[in-house]
Amino acid sequence: MPISSGARGHVGYGVDTSIRWFPEGGRKLYMPLSSKVNSYLQRYLYCHPEAKNRCFDRHSEVKQRCRLDGQDDDNKKTTTGSSDFSDPVYKEISLTNGYINRMSRDELRAKLAEFKLDTRGVKDVLKKRLKNYYKKEKLMQKQPTNEDNYYDYICVIDFEATCEEGNQPEFTHEIIEFPIVLLNTRTLEIEDTFQRYVKPEINPQLSEFCINLTGISQALVDKADEFPKVLQDAVDWMEQKQLGSRYSYSILTDGSWDMSKFLNIQCRVNRLRYPSFAKKWINIRKAYGNFYKVPRSQTKLSTMLEKLGMDYDGRPHSGLDDSKNIARIAIRMLQDGCELRVNERLHGGLLLSVSSSAPIEGAPVPQMPKLR
Repeated sequence: MPISSGARGHVGYGVDTSIRWFPEGGRKLYMPLSSKVNSYLQRYLYCHPEAKNRCFDRHSEVKQRCRLDGQDDDNKKTTTGSSDFSDPVYKEISLTNGYINRMSRDELRAKLAEFKLDTRGVKDVLKKRLKNYYKKEKLMQKQPTNEDNYYDYICVIDFEATCEEGNQPEFTHEIIEFPIVLLNTRTLEIEDTFQRYVKPEINPQLSEFCINLTGISQALVDKADEFPKVLQDAVDWMEQKQLGSRYSYSILTDGSWDMSKFLNIQCRVNRLRYPSFAKKWINIRKAYGNFYKVPRSQTKLSTMLEKLGMDYDGRPHSGLDDSKNIARIAIRMLQDGCELRVNERLHGGLLLSVSSSAPIEGAPVPQMPKLR
């Protein structure tokens, strides 16, 4: 019998929470179920008390076992003060955060200026900056931080690739500019840059749309080397900087596409294996959104700069200029207390997220990948 509002009978193929339900052998409910219970499991347990008792007994047994296991773990572990959130310092930080939340933008800027911190940015950014300053100061007083486990360098990479207006799905994007900006995480300065243009193979003639967008002329790519030679040059440059050997480092990009799409496609075009040093990276859009608690729509390069109170420096869609501006955002985030860390990786051609609880590990020594 189809169930309709107001009907009385056994439940057949569905549940209408507005009806009175009289299950065989169960209780009678004299009110609409939607006000009494809100799931099929709850309805079942309410109407069958013996099943509910069995579930409760099992739950109590598991809970007791977990509690005993936890006691065993506590006996094995040596707890440190930095992980004990009952410490008074965390209450002090919480009270300070509440006070900062009630400050006006002018008050925030005045307090930041007092500590010789940057006063540019929207109100939410200023609050985050001041909160992290206080938190860092308090925790350092309690227990000095160890910075030895963080990356020595961050390599900012923002490829430019062939494109057409509308970009049809079957269009193959080929890298035509390979830039690297080397950011020193200790000095928070751009230490060096690398830039090479690349000659495309599948679509050697650039579209007018691509030329106007990137500022890369046909003459530049015509006289450039093909991708395998440019990749070898990039690897050699990174090796000269002793990245992965003497100094730890990580790749950083503006979004997922540079590594998961552009580099991945380019390696397939040239029948190269995907380079191991580029299998994990920091997606600064994701890191920015999580750190400043803003929606994904506010993580475009121009928007991030604007919210941080900075202007774009250079020519938009120039790979090197984009990379420099991304590095400026990374510097500001590090100054504001953000620990930029790997949050994405490529595995078997699939884009995967990396947990924020994963240990910080630098990328391997750069090596030229072998042919497929």
